[in-house]
Amino acid sequence: MNEIIALNIWQFALVYLLLFIVLIIMKVCKINQTKLLLVASIRMTIQLVLAGLALTYIFDNPRPLFTVLYLLLMTGFAIYTVLSRNRENKTLNKRFKIITGVSLTATGFLIVGFFILVIVGVNLFNPQYTIPISGMIIGNAMTGMSLGLRAFNENIQSNKSQIDTLLNLGATPRKILLPFVNRALETALLPTLNSMLGMGIISLPGMMTGQILSGTTPMTAILYQISILISICSVTCMSVFCTLYIGYRTLYNKRYQINWL
Repeated sequence: MNEIIALNIWQFALVYLLLFIVLIIMKVCKINQTKLLLVASIRMTIQLVLAGLALTYIFDNPRPLFTVLYLLLMTGFAIYTVLSRNRENKTLNKRFKIITGVSLTATGFLIVGFFILVIVGVNLFNPQYTIPISGMIIGNAMTGMSLGLRAFNENIQSNKSQIDTLLNLGATPRKILLPFVNRALETALLPTLNSMLGMGIISLPGMMTGQILSGTTPMTAILYQISILISICSVTCMSVFCTLYIGYRTLYNKRYQINWL
């Protein structure tokens, strides 16, 4: 197969012309998010360029320490993003936050380790495989956890009076809160499940497209993509499940009194 065509700086710069189309549409539709679009585009570019420089150095100097540090940085930023997106979440107390961080780290590393060591069968500290695969797995776990925590909090707050009534009638916090946990888990999983439904017919996923562009045979790219999608579904389910099913117990005390704040 032909090698991938490298883009020079001028070819790359032309893609930013497409943003003008978006800006025009936003202006015509009176969408006041042009500043957000510009900031997001600039921030994305800077972050990805810095990531590219860091990865280039790590790939040229493949040491386990560099791979571990990059994974820790990636995971730390993912935890920070989840918590910052749920800053106004009244159910997310200090212990709940700790559980969130531990669940994301533990399940993320577990799935990454299984994928690298068992599915691919290479050294866990091989940056060429470990770093990009970790990014996809941990990134999707982060998104699912953000959705799950937000749905859990919104459902509880909107049904607060009903929950208080059930408590007064003698229902235990476990029986009251578990349905909200299950509903939040479903909300977190739906985007991943919906994307899997249309994969291959409606859209070609990014990992598969990238591998094909780099010269990988389509069937090899497909096998990798199926494996990574199942891993993403698994890590999203496991991380949100662990967070919510352990975390909701921090919302009430030994007297079965629910702490809302």
